[in-house]
Amino acid sequence: MARPLLLPDIWQLLRDDNQWPGALRATLNSTLISVSGALALCLLLICGLWPGPRWQRLTSRLPLLLALPHVAFASGFLLLFADRGWLARLCGISFHLDESGIGLGILLALKESWFLLWIASAQLNQQTFTQQLTVAQSLGYGPLQSRIRVLVPQLLPRLKWALLAVVAYSLSVVDVAMILGPANPPTLAVLAWQWLHDADPQRTALGMLTSLILVGLLGIFIAIGYGGWSLIASGLRQFSGKRQQRNIQPLAAFLTSTTSAIAVAAMAMLVLWSLADGWFFPALLPDAVTVSGWQMAEWSPLVTTLLLALASSLAGLLAVILWLEGGNSRFDLWLTLPLFLPALPMVAGQYQMLLMLGQDGTWSGVIWSHMLWVLPYMLLVARPAWQQFDARLVITARTFGWSPWKILCRIKLPALIRPLLASLAVGFSVSVAQYLPTLYAGAGRFATVTTETVALSSGGDPQQQAIQALLQMLIPALMFILTLQASRLFGRYRQGLR
Repeated sequence: MARPLLLPDIWQLLRDDNQWPGALRATLNSTLISVSGALALCLLLICGLWPGPRWQRLTSRLPLLLALPHVAFASGFLLLFADRGWLARLCGISFHLDESGIGLGILLALKESWFLLWIASAQLNQQTFTQQLTVAQSLGYGPLQSRIRVLVPQLLPRLKWALLAVVAYSLSVVDVAMILGPANPPTLAVLAWQWLHDADPQRTALGMLTSLILVGLLGIFIAIGYGGWSLIASGLRQFSGKRQQRNIQPLAAFLTSTTSAIAVAAMAMLVLWSLADGWFFPALLPDAVTVSGWQMAEWSPLVTTLLLALASSLAGLLAVILWLEGGNSRFDLWLTLPLFLPALPMVAGQYQMLLMLGQDGTWSGVIWSHMLWVLPYMLLVARPAWQQFDARLVITARTFGWSPWKILCRIKLPALIRPLLASLAVGFSVSVAQYLPTLYAGAGRFATVTTETVALSSGGDPQQQAIQALLQMLIPALMFILTLQASRLFGRYRQGLR
């Protein structure tokens, strides 16, 4: 992967490419909009709603919003906001999503704000935050002023890893960028993906070089973020003595309703298009409703998706259990590293390894490539519950002479079945959403609902695209329902798990 950096001809070829400046501009635009927008939306909702019943209602909706796959959301978003989308039919407004990565950045800002809110909600459970906020308000500082001076300076450092994951994903996202654009020129990640698929060795080298440039851009964003925080951190913590009674709760409530409505409307567009029997601009509703599209749908991608997701999530669950039981938590960062690095360079590196091993285009190669992203999420879900396990149960079992394996199977696993099932569902949904690992490791031989949705977005049948996007959304939802029912079943027959 580092070889293109040593070839001056490749650098010259990159400078001479007329797509490069526009691709860089689109990447920077979409990344800046997504990261700053997601963080701003997250902080606005926290400063306006936390703590209180509206915050509790928002956090109760977050799992459903997070379970919405990026590709499915992007497909519905496109059908809603495109030049000939439903809103253009309704009010004649064209949103021009394909311009300079702006539409891509807005969608990512919405989606990633839910991720940041989910991470922040776990941090805000601490009692000290509530106590400090009460003290600040008792001194006469208003609701917004208190939260900016008390919550934000303490919360932002705790969100650094989540923000890094958002930056890395925004820089290297390919599937969503192919659906929403920009198209000519595309973002750097899409351009690198196109070059890596080119038969010309020079173009392949250009793709490798661009992938490494994405890693460099990530480093630049990290440096800018660290420097910016160093400049504003001390100022945020200082109380000037001036009391202000501003409250942004109405604004936060409006933003909550708006973002949730966009998600619901995007899903409604997918449902309508999947059942539409003719829907021509500028009609607000389909000419007729039919299930013929579902009858003509290609179902083999669904079967492939299910097999890959089951295999990778089950193998990931076994690996997570073994790691939690025998691994050192200090090295968790190495397992979660794929979340904090651009995906395209890692996938390209994976493919090179599979080529050397002769495993490209095989089931085992694709399952292994999925596990690189499945494992971090599963570990993040299972680790907190594993750490909170009552060690006295293990000590008692050891006094009876039980072996570590027997303790694991008879005590730990039954007691931790609920978080492990939740981890399994998360890993399953992450596998379903994988686009680049499926294409690269599968050498184009594995069609899943995700790859089909992206392929159909480029001038394909919108009805079939909507069907595949709905399947991508429904499969993880079904898995979450099944694991929830299974955990309830275990609780019914094991009184201590109720």
